[in-house]
Amino acid sequence: ADESHITIPQIHGMIGGDRSRKKNLIDFGWRLPSAYDNRPLTFEEWESKINNIVFMSATPGGWELEKSGGVSAEQIIRPTGLVDPQVEIRPAKNQIDDLLNEIRKTITNKGRTLVTTLTKRMSEDIAEYYSELGLKVAYLHSEVGTVERFDILRRLRDGTHDVLVGINLLREGLDLPEVQLVAILDADKMGFLRDTRSLIQTIGRASRNLEGRAILYADKITRAMKEAIEETDRRRKIQIDYNEKFNITPQTVKKNILNSLSNEHEFKERETKKLKRKVKDKIEDFEKQGDKILVIEYLENKMFLAAKELRFEDAAYLRDKIKEIKKVYKKKA
Repeated sequence: ADESHITIPQIHGMIGGDRSRKKNLIDFGWRLPSAYDNRPLTFEEWESKINNIVFMSATPGGWELEKSGGVSAEQIIRPTGLVDPQVEIRPAKNQIDDLLNEIRKTITNKGRTLVTTLTKRMSEDIAEYYSELGLKVAYLHSEVGTVERFDILRRLRDGTHDVLVGINLLREGLDLPEVQLVAILDADKMGFLRDTRSLIQTIGRASRNLEGRAILYADKITRAMKEAIEETDRRRKIQIDYNEKFNITPQTVKKNILNSLSNEHEFKERETKKLKRKVKDKIEDFEKQGDKILVIEYLENKMFLAAKELRFEDAAYLRDKIKEIKKVYKKKA
């Protein structure tokens, strides 16, 4: 089970999502109650069918750890010798101005900075404020298209931008070796991007650079922060001990800017084209059957799945397709 910290909760939630979607159709007479029988497995049913299973995750969840009896094979050692970034906690008061000073130090050191916030409004305000002060800032959000996102990340790497501000910087799934500083604003606030696993992964964004470090701005140390810092420090120690034992000098990851980003971009473009072809074929099949409800139901399922997997451009495409089909059917009616 790859990325098991995401996969296992998805399996848990499948039956509930399927039932809630069908409930309205059954309640309003579009489907017979027997539609409930055509469903995904419950988590217990799925669990009863598996025998040996390997969970893979940088941040395994509680269920995986419980089932494995706490036994795990760790791949912490990096051949580059790079260690996880040092983590520092600073007061949330005046966090914007304090971060400004740290960004300027990072720029002087020819590095880039990632800033993660909790709200879209805050991201916009910070990006605007820093831009007015002369910093080269980019703002990344869910409405940015695939091509534009590719360009933003490329410009961050080549130095056109020095700072990237966003809410969820985990979803990009890209190596950014030039990032020397990761700043997590309001790190003590509750939210799915401030839990232990998310904090560990966000901090890890600075682990590709020899000068990598992370600053958590908070007025108190939450349990999630404590666990994330302890785990990061544990991994640091393992790598440092290994480097000393084998006389390894850490080196920043070196990657061709165009190739590493364009490969990711090309992959996403191929997947989007594949989705559009599949949707087109399915719509034609359903139209031959004359079942407009099935068309919309199919597209809605695909849309919700894309949103859950953070493929927001695909979800938006499917949303627009649903609107378009409903409009056509309305005219025919």
